Amino acid sequence: MKLAVAVLAAALAGTTAWAHPLSPALLDLRESADGLVHVTWKISALRLPGTDLRPELPAHCRFVSPGTANEAGDSITTEWTVDCRPQGLVGQRLGVAGLAGGRTDALLRVALADGRVVQAVARPSEPFVVVQAPARPATVVTGYLKLGFEHILGGPDHLLFVLGLLLLAGGVRRLLGTVTAFTIGHSITLTLAVLGVSKIPPAPIEVAIALTIYVLAVELARGPLRGPTVLGRFPWVMAFAFGLLHGFGFAGALREAGLPAGDVPRALLSFNVGIEFGQLAFVVAVVAAGTLLGTWLPIIAARSRHFAVYAMGALSAFWCFERFAAWLG
Repeated sequence: MKLAVAVLAAALAGTTAWAHPLSPALLDLRESADGLVHVTWKISALRLPGTDLRPELPAHCRFVSPGTANEAGDSITTEWTVDCRPQGLVGQRLGVAGLAGGRTDALLRVALADGRVVQAVARPSEPFVVVQAPARPATVVTGYLKLGFEHILGGPDHLLFVLGLLLLAGGVRRLLGTVTAFTIGHSITLTLAVLGVSKIPPAPIEVAIALTIYVLAVELARGPLRGPTVLGRFPWVMAFAFGLLHGFGFAGALREAGLPAGDVPRALLSFNVGIEFGQLAFVVAVVAAGTLLGTWLPIIAARSRHFAVYAMGALSAFWCFERFAAWLG
C-alpha cells in the first residue's frame, strides 16, 4: 500500500513539469546464489530535456553481459548482468542518480540470494539506500514482541472485548479458561492470515469485530433474573469463536510490518506472545483497579460494572455503523 501511494505521488508530481505524467523509474536487482545479479532498469520515454537518470550500483560490481534495451509504449527497459562477488549486495549502497533533475522518483526492488526482498522509494532528497544485513534472532524476537505488545494496547476494540470477557468470566478458573480460548482462537487465524492461507478483506472483519463486542455487551447486560444464555454458561466457547475474528484483525498490523524472510516462525511467534503479554498486562491493570476501587469507593465500584457494560454496548454499536458505512464506501 505504501509503495502504491509513492507511485501515485510520483506520477502526480510529474504533471507539474510535463504535459503527460512522468512514471517513476524502476531499478530491479535479482541476486542469484552464485553472486551474479540480473539488473532491470526501466525509465519513462517522456523525459525532461537534460535529464540524466542512471542507476548507481556498488563500485565492486562488474559487467558480465552487455545491456539490451527495449522500448515499449512510453517506457524503455534495459537489462544486463553484473558480478558483485565477493562482497555481494548486503551492506552496500545503491540507488539512482539524477532524480532531482528528472523531477521524479524511482522504485527500488532488490531480491537477495538469502530469500529476502528489499523494497524502497528513491527520491531526490534520498536517492540511495543501504541494503541491510539480516536481523539477528534476538533482534527479531524483541522487535516483534514489542510490535505485538503495542498493537494490543493500542487497539481499543480488542481491549474492550477482553474487558467484556473479564466481566463475563467472573471467577479465576473461568477467567483463565476464557482468556486461553480467546488466545487459541486468534492465534489460529493470525497464523493463517499472515501466511496467506486464508484471505479475507479487512473491511468486513472490522465490522465483525465490532459486532462481537456488541454481542458480548448484550450478554453482560442481561439481568440476573433472566439467567445467562449459552454464551454466559460457556464463555470459553464464545471467546474461541470470536477470537477467530479478532485474529484476522491482528494480522493486519503484522502484514503492514512484514515478516523477515527466513525467520517467519520466530517473528510470528514473537508477535503473538507480545499480544498475550499486552493482554495479560491489561487484565492485571483492570483487576488491580477494580480491587482498589472496591476498597476505597465501594458504592462507585458497585455501579461501575453497569456503566462499563452500557458504555461498551454504545461504543460497539457506533463502531458497527461507522465501519459498515466505510465498508460500503
